Amino acid sequence: MKPRSITLTVNGAKRTAAAEPRVTLLDFLRGPLGVTGAHMGCEHGVCGACSVLVEGEPVRACLMFAVQAAGKAVTTVEGLAGSDGEPSPLQEAFRDAHGLQCGYCTPGMLIAAQALLDENPDPDEADIREAIGGNICRCTGYVQIIEAIKLAAENLREAAQ
Repeated sequence: MKPRSITLTVNGAKRTAAAEPRVTLLDFLRGPLGVTGAHMGCEHGVCGACSVLVEGEPVRACLMFAVQAAGKAVTTVEGLAGSDGEPSPLQEAFRDAHGLQCGYCTPGMLIAAQALLDENPDPDEADIREAIGGNICRCTGYVQIIEAIKLAAENLREAAQ
C-alpha cells in the first residue's frame, strides 16, 4: 500500500507524517511521531494500555487506523501534563494515592479517568469503576487507582471554588 500523509493535532501541536492506511493510530503515534506514552498491550482492544482521547473521547489506539484520526485532536498521556511540564492534578493524585505500580497500564488508566472527570467532576465509586472497567491492571488490585481518581476529583472541585 502507498503511504499517505496524515496530519493530526497531538497534544495541541499539529503533526504530519506518512503512513500506510493499515497503520494503527498507536503505531503512528509511537513510530513516526515519537509519542510513546500510550502502550501496546494486547493488540485486541481489551487491556486499555493504548487508550488516547480523540476529540475528547477515549479510544483504543490499537483498534483505530491513523488515517481515521486525520484532522482530529488526539490527546495522549503526555498531553495531560501542564504546558510547563508539571503533572496534572490527576497525575499528582495517582502519585499521591499510589495509583500505579509497574506503570504499564497507567497511561490508559489516566486517559480513562480524565475522560470521566471531564464529563463528571463528582463521580462516585460506581462511576469510577465503570470508567476504568475496560482497563486491565495486574499490579494494584484497582483500590489505589479508584482512590487516586476520587482524590483528583476532590482536588479539582476544591481548586474550582
